[in-house]
Amino acid sequence: MLLTVLNSGSMGNGYVLSSGTEALVLECGVPRQDCLAALGWRTSHAAGCLLTHEHGDHAKYVRDYAQLMPVYTSRGTAEALGQERLHILEPLRTVHLGGFSVRPIPAQHDAAEPFAYLIDHHDIGRLLFATDTYYLRYRIPCLNHLMVECNYSLPILNANIEAGLVPAALKERTLNSHMSLEHLCEMLAANDLTHVAQIVLIHLSARNADKSAFCREIIAATGKPTIAATKGLQIELSPIAPF
Repeated sequence: MLLTVLNSGSMGNGYVLSSGTEALVLECGVPRQDCLAALGWRTSHAAGCLLTHEHGDHAKYVRDYAQLMPVYTSRGTAEALGQERLHILEPLRTVHLGGFSVRPIPAQHDAAEPFAYLIDHHDIGRLLFATDTYYLRYRIPCLNHLMVECNYSLPILNANIEAGLVPAALKERTLNSHMSLEHLCEMLAANDLTHVAQIVLIHLSARNADKSAFCREIIAATGKPTIAATKGLQIELSPIAPF
């Protein structure tokens, strides 16, 4: 299974999981031509698109995507976007999109009804996709891959506020809407990572994150290969941990 990062961060978010014969799109935050290119211009291969919430960096192009493929999201997100063409998912209720089995998980963000997603496919095992959430209340069994937000580190955020690089008024919103490095380490420690092959850090802040340092810290905490998502990155995902 090939993971293609269309973009990751406040300027737009989009990812494609492709087995070569079918694909699952994650988010609608980049122009549809970028998504189409990652699909090889074959929309018939797309089993659908999963949308986490209504904020523009994730949902700006939702109308365009909905013309190409079914877009799935929560009822709250669909209502916040005023979109009637979206397919509604119920929390914790599994749906099957082609060979992908998808379970929406309630997330914690300043949005109407944000979701994270647990995605199963025979080519990769079980993948957790969690972005724009400051914590997850669930422990997830049998994980093979994680695409998880690591937006900021509190010491970096505080230093940037002191230096006047980040408005102090944004601190409370950041703390209550995004996953910090510190909270991610706690979440990972609370889950069984025995069969995890790789961790992909997503939605890193341009100012309040250090990609290299964050990867080193997650590797030290988990012993798992870890990489930060960047535009154009492609990763082959395997269902079996390499060690």
